[in-house]
Amino acid sequence: RYWGWDPKETWALVTILIYAVVVHLRFIKSIYSEFNFSVISLLSFTSVLMTYFGVNYYLAGMHSYAKGDPVPIPDFVPVTYTILFIVIVVAFRNRKLA
Repeated sequence: RYWGWDPKETWALVTILIYAVVVHLRFIKSIYSEFNFSVISLLSFTSVLMTYFGVNYYLAGMHSYAKGDPVPIPDFVPVTYTILFIVIVVAFRNRKLA
């Protein structure tokens, strides 16, 4: 059937599309800077983590270990995003302006 992909295949496509944006960001001179590139690269890595851990353990599908149980959000997810946000803010304050 059309669009019969399971969650693992869909998230793999999402990860590829996100990294295509990261790779092509350097061609957009108005928003490209080393800081922006680093932040977007750091945040895009979370799509890889979602593809590997999130889909395997929390979403039911052909390539996962989940059995259709309710999707709990682990406690470390908000903590991790909070830490990433703090690192980005500290890096923004300490960046060198060219």
